[in-house]
Amino acid sequence: MFSGIKEEILHELSDIEAAGTTKRESAITSAQGSHITIYGEPFLNFCSNNYLGLSNHPQIVAAAKQSLDEHGYGLSSVRFICGTQDIHIQLEEELSHFLHKEATILFPSCFDANGGIFEVVMKEQDVIISDELNHASIIDGIRLSKAQRFRYKNRDMADLETQLIAASSARRRLIVTDGVFSMDGYLAPLPEICALAEKYDAMVMVDDSHAVGFMGTSGAGTPEHFGVNDRVDIISGTLGKALGGASGGYISSHKEIVDILRQKARPYLFSNSVPPAVVSASLKSLQLVQEGEALRFNLKANAKLFRDLMEEAGFTLLPGEHPIVPVMFKSENEAVEAAKGLHTRGIHAVAFSYPVVPLGKARIRIQLSAQHSESDIRACVEAFKSSVNR
Repeated sequence: MFSGIKEEILHELSDIEAAGTTKRESAITSAQGSHITIYGEPFLNFCSNNYLGLSNHPQIVAAAKQSLDEHGYGLSSVRFICGTQDIHIQLEEELSHFLHKEATILFPSCFDANGGIFEVVMKEQDVIISDELNHASIIDGIRLSKAQRFRYKNRDMADLETQLIAASSARRRLIVTDGVFSMDGYLAPLPEICALAEKYDAMVMVDDSHAVGFMGTSGAGTPEHFGVNDRVDIISGTLGKALGGASGGYISSHKEIVDILRQKARPYLFSNSVPPAVVSASLKSLQLVQEGEALRFNLKANAKLFRDLMEEAGFTLLPGEHPIVPVMFKSENEAVEAAKGLHTRGIHAVAFSYPVVPLGKARIRIQLSAQHSESDIRACVEAFKSSVNR
């Protein structure tokens, strides 16, 4: 009977509330962008993954509208039955070219892509070696696999080598890492990871969701940024951040890996196709990204300006070059109160505290966009200065 379960759930919800980790949703009553309204009130948005400002780009919106007329709303099918249109194939080909890989397969989300690959590629006699701070989708995907699971300390190459030595008797070894660790904005040391992979005959997989579109000379992500495109075997990523911000994910890899995923990856085989409007809009976003050197320049300049102004004002930031900029606080309560102060001053940003981040590492994670103006950034810094007693 639900009556018994109800009390247990209410108790669990009460514990979450007491811990201060209840997640509350703010209803945006405008399109996504650097300027939004929440319940009709204006805010500057500094917590979106809309890195290039493409989520409401007029050309992308127009592409989605045109696709509704030409390709319809939905497909009511999985890909291998009657859910593949010409634009799905085109997007996969364009992503492969953009990411310097042989082939690409689309999934409903990157969570599904990471949930589908490990059980197909890695078996009982294999070992997956995962960075301890990898995204939840990687953790869940690895759990679905029957492979042995090793972890290494975040970006710690000595510990990674220790795990590779321990995995030396396995049939296959796969190192998997986020390209960018989203809570810190730190980049994975891909050259060192790839060097160890070569030394110990391992494959490398990178989830590049927080880099594709703007990291690297053409925006192809962290493998391009570090010059290791040909040394990374598998890239997973999303269409739901810099590439338009809607939904959809992918695996780009060797043709043989993509071919076997089409035959055996359960989230692909048993999920509806990515909607046509999203596919068409993503094609347009890829075009804009490949023409978008100015957007990447603006994003980088905005991140540097924010970092410089905040450090000048005496705030503690985690170092880095990524547009994720964590502003650190001495206590959980201080971070929460600062976020409330920002809110009253028209800045939308979120505080993260224990257990979401380690105890004593409370922060407000600011995310810059190419769409932010200099005045937006200066307003955000001034709001921080007014919201924090130092």
